Amino acid sequence: MRMLIKNGFVIDPFSEINGKVDILIEKGKIKRISNGIKKDKDTDVINAEGLVVSPGFIDMHVHLREPGYENKETIDSGSLAAAHGGFTSIACMPNTSPVNDNRSVTEYIIARSREVGLVNIYPIAAISKNLEGVDLTEMADIVEGGAVGFSDDGMCVMSADLIRKALEYSKMCRVPIIEHPEDHSISGDGQVNESFISYKYGLKAILNASEEVIVARDIILQERIKSQLHLTHISTAGSVDLIRNAKKKKTKVTADATPHHLLLNEELITSFNTVYKVKPPLRTEKDRKALIKGLQDGTIDCIASDHAPHTRDEKDKEFESAPFGIVGMESSFSVIYDKLVKSKIIDLKRLIELFSSNPAKILHLKDRGMLKIGFPADITILNLNHPFTIDPDQFYSKANNCPFKGWKGQGVIEYTIVDGNVVYRREK
Repeated sequence: MRMLIKNGFVIDPFSEINGKVDILIEKGKIKRISNGIKKDKDTDVINAEGLVVSPGFIDMHVHLREPGYENKETIDSGSLAAAHGGFTSIACMPNTSPVNDNRSVTEYIIARSREVGLVNIYPIAAISKNLEGVDLTEMADIVEGGAVGFSDDGMCVMSADLIRKALEYSKMCRVPIIEHPEDHSISGDGQVNESFISYKYGLKAILNASEEVIVARDIILQERIKSQLHLTHISTAGSVDLIRNAKKKKTKVTADATPHHLLLNEELITSFNTVYKVKPPLRTEKDRKALIKGLQDGTIDCIASDHAPHTRDEKDKEFESAPFGIVGMESSFSVIYDKLVKSKIIDLKRLIELFSSNPAKILHLKDRGMLKIGFPADITILNLNHPFTIDPDQFYSKANNCPFKGWKGQGVIEYTIVDGNVVYRREK
């Protein structure tokens, strides 16, 4: 099968393409990139006039819940949500049941993703067995089974010795350690950011230090071990400063931030709407602005949704009893483009880098995140002028716990193409 994308404005930070060119796809791979490619009778044509053509987006932090919590999300529904959000590849976290702490679970996730056949799914396996922070998993065996990284996600590795060993083993396996930085001895059973708001409303607080202590600890270890450390959903100004200073010292550390931490702050908690209950919590406006600065100067390397679906019954509880987490794959691009690119806080090329080429580099997805002849045709096509209204009831995800409900703006996904197949097309 042949497909021709004509007349689109192509932006690929990795290949340094920035202009109007055509892309010919044959047998799922990019065959040619040039001007004036002519179609023949056996070629399907996408007229991308007025649209932006980007390497396929990659979300390196999602929760698909399968196996074990299929009432919240499945690989099927999560794949549909990813395609709707423009993501051609996603990396899923290991807090499933059973935990993805062994090769068989990793291989099950890969097999199920191939069975569904919509987007590329890359498993992130657990650092420790059963996420208990005591014994390392069989990392080399799990990598052979297809894992592209390791994380205990919400169960931050509290043992400095264990995270040291994990960094050393991951160095041999050539995959990243993805740390959720949170010192649980500090955060305890906190619910929201520590501030005047937490005291005023009598909510248990989570100190900035709970994140920053682990960021500092892991950076110190990484300076010696020189493995690959990625710090996920960074939320405080102090963490941004620590990462920025580490990068100045050439420490191999990368970081991501979520759309909700980049665009929202703790003042929303005063509504007691559990959709705003996330971990790390929404922080102060000062912290939010520090994250934006980190996007601008390269301290933060990518944007990841931390898509964490929950059932309506779970979220429809008193604030203290509801679980942490929001869904984000289907809203990430639109809200970031509308609030950060249209307002010229970052440019479109930087957004595409944050959503595609940088996640591919961090996860060592060598044939993803770029438009290159001979590589798989993973492509996201953007309509920057079309209006949107975020309506979680129209999401493909099983969950609707989205903090951007009702937001309006411009910038939507027009097509999502994976291995040369259109897996999402916006309804006209």
